[in-house]
Amino acid sequence: MDKILLYLELQKLRRRLHEIAEARGSLTDPEVLAISEEADEVIVALQRMKKNENRLKPEQN
Repeated sequence: MDKILLYLELQKLRRRLHEIAEARGSLTDPEVLAISEEADEVIVALQRMKKNENRLKPEQN
């Protein structure tokens, strides 16, 4: 997936996470936890992309 699309997805998940947590009044609500796990997956994907980008860049002295 494209990096920009991943960032947009992460922003969407963050908004949903805040909305649901506020509505449910709990950070341990199953739906809040499910959204949090989705966001974690997107974050890991972005970190992997960044790591791969850094591997491809030539070293600068």
